[in-house]
Amino acid sequence: MAKVVVCIPARYGSVRFAAKVLAKDTGKYLIQHTYEQACKAKLAERVLIAADDERIVDAAKSFGAQCVLTSTEHQSGTDRIAEATKNIEADIIVNVQGDEPEIDPVNIDKVAQLLIDNPDAQMGTLAAKFQSIEQIKNPNIVKVILDRKQVTGNSKRAIYFSRSVIPYDRSQEGAGDISNYLRHLGIYSYRKDFLLKFSSMEQTKLEQIEKLEQLRAIENGYSIVMAVVEHTCDGIDTPEQYKAFVERYKNKYRM
Repeated sequence: MAKVVVCIPARYGSVRFAAKVLAKDTGKYLIQHTYEQACKAKLAERVLIAADDERIVDAAKSFGAQCVLTSTEHQSGTDRIAEATKNIEADIIVNVQGDEPEIDPVNIDKVAQLLIDNPDAQMGTLAAKFQSIEQIKNPNIVKVILDRKQVTGNSKRAIYFSRSVIPYDRSQEGAGDISNYLRHLGIYSYRKDFLLKFSSMEQTKLEQIEKLEQLRAIENGYSIVMAVVEHTCDGIDTPEQYKAFVERYKNKYRM
């Protein structure tokens, strides 16, 4: 059985919401919520946090999480988890973003299972249906196109990711029938050896243009296998989104 390790990259600095992973209006750190959800994944033998600041390390220790202090020079969460897991025994590394306190543990298992079921694939991720045309037109929500052929079960391979509206419906001046579009969810699984290789590759042209690192894999000829799941939550990017999460949490637990 493949050994699955979940690694949560956590960066202290954030342009739109400084120190968000340490926000604690619920009584728990934001990163703690994400960690606890990840620990519920059935396939995860180990969950750790990859941090860039001692303050995150100290917070992680306070709620019993293993945390690795990594370089502040990393350009992405993928590079951060590559450093944190390079000496850890694992077959599959799952990258769960630190600002997703409501992530469904089932989806963590799903993205890991993609690589278990597809031994030739080096990387896996998830997609979901859109809920509105406005979301499709939003460049902050990444779109993905899948091929037609099913690989294993319900999984398919990604053709392209973009911040633009893809496919562009010419007859509708852009976004047409909502059922023709899929949104990419920011969770990844990697075979460990591929993760280390991937993080050492130079950024590619399309990656630099779109600011989407998964395009580096596609441009270098690697397949990304995907499954479509139900989208249940968004990550926390702004103080307003965090405030809404706090309200949902308090209502759920009647705080």
